Amino acid sequence: MHEHCELLPDPLPPEPLEVVARWLDEAWAARVQPNANSMVLATSRRDGRPSARVVLCKEIAPKPGYVVFYTNYLSSKGRQLQDNPRAAAVMHWDALHRQVRIEGEIVPAPASDSDAYFASRPWQSRVGAWASEQSEPIASRAALLEAVSGVAKRFGVPAPGSPVAADSVRANIPRPPHWGGYRLWADAVELWVQGEARVHDRALWRRSLTPLPGGSFRPGTWSATRLQP
Repeated sequence: MHEHCELLPDPLPPEPLEVVARWLDEAWAARVQPNANSMVLATSRRDGRPSARVVLCKEIAPKPGYVVFYTNYLSSKGRQLQDNPRAAAVMHWDALHRQVRIEGEIVPAPASDSDAYFASRPWQSRVGAWASEQSEPIASRAALLEAVSGVAKRFGVPAPGSPVAADSVRANIPRPPHWGGYRLWADAVELWVQGEARVHDRALWRRSLTPLPGGSFRPGTWSATRLQP
């Protein structure tokens, strides 16, 4: 078993997302994968058809209890979240024998948070956010690169891929209105740790979320129980 692998404590901790945040920190420190914050996000269409894809978890807020990711609001996932603002997420660190499952309510992140994060991104990524109509068809890759070059010219920066040192470009590229963050407010969190002889360690936390004005929630108290593997 991996040296970082440890079973869940008994009694179970009262705040599961504090454990998730610690596990993510340990995954980064162990360098077990290039993007330790990768997270499978599952959404569903209005007719119930599910979709899943990998996004990057950019923030874990143990209290009040949400995780943050960023995307194009007009993408397939964005449209699905508008129709059905619930989602499930999975973070799995195979080398550390750990897995996290999160379910809950989705709300857009505050515009100020999205602005700040977008400004921190490399200028090439900011150009791409303007150029790509995510999930929409396009005639060819050449057409996509042409769109990217057009946006770069509009903002007075080199086209991504040009032989220019990335840190030498100073670009004022604002956040597009169709791009920003989401908060996944957790009402269920499951933690899994691999055990010897496949006697794994699992625990589930649940709580209520009462909607508040402004896209927030009043969280209830977590209740925890162990699950059979």
